[in-house]
Amino acid sequence: MKPRPAYQAFRVVALTLVVLSLLAPLLWMIAASLKTNVDIYDTGKALVFSPTLDNYAKVLQQANYVQFIGNSLWVAFAATVASLILGGPAAYSMSRFNMKKSALVVLMARVIPGVSLLVPWYYVFSNLKMVGGFGVLIISHMFVSLPLVVYIMMGYFDSLPAELEEAGLVDGLTHIGAFRRIILPLSVPGIATAGILSFIFSWNNFMFALVLSDADTKTLPVAIFDFVGYASIDWGGLMAAATVVTVPIMVIALFVQKYVVSGLTAGATKG
Repeated sequence: MKPRPAYQAFRVVALTLVVLSLLAPLLWMIAASLKTNVDIYDTGKALVFSPTLDNYAKVLQQANYVQFIGNSLWVAFAATVASLILGGPAAYSMSRFNMKKSALVVLMARVIPGVSLLVPWYYVFSNLKMVGGFGVLIISHMFVSLPLVVYIMMGYFDSLPAELEEAGLVDGLTHIGAFRRIILPLSVPGIATAGILSFIFSWNNFMFALVLSDADTKTLPVAIFDFVGYASIDWGGLMAAATVVTVPIMVIALFVQKYVVSGLTAGATKG
């Protein structure tokens, strides 16, 4: 049966309102990044204004944002790769050998608020002379990404039939060999999903980088604060910096959304 016209109209209106409510802050941020500070405060120029790229020039040239972009890319990439290397075998072991207690520990690490660990982490890493380096940022970002990788990969491994590994074991493979030669090639969508989400979470991480980085290693979310002063706020530069942080990761998410959805739903229909 076809939906009634009234229901179709309601659905279109509801979806339009939801999309507009989600896009409005993003569109306002992009529009503000193209205005001068005077135009931002002028309500008469909310929609009609003369765009300028001066804010982006300030961000990319005067504020060393190219360096901060490189810092964010390096920390997010290193944390993602390390999380995949450690989380893939861990998720496989928990999935195949029914290690529920280990899975519970990983879940607790994911649930614990990161802010509760900042003080002890800062104390430990400062005594180890690691605060301000890339190593401590990568380790702290792995606290968020590693449990996420483990749980995504566990769901994907659960969706793969165990008979595939059993056939490999009969042919003489070890569990490690079966994992490397049979399971990993079949798990590329799950690995891609875990890697993409891990990269996004690390790219957007603010709290750990704020406390554990210094002037040379701070990432983009922390660098945005350079436009917030004690007496005034450079709204144009702030919005341009926020756009530089937000838009690239949103473009990446749009292109890889089908892999993310397929990876997150893997294992949902098992059994």
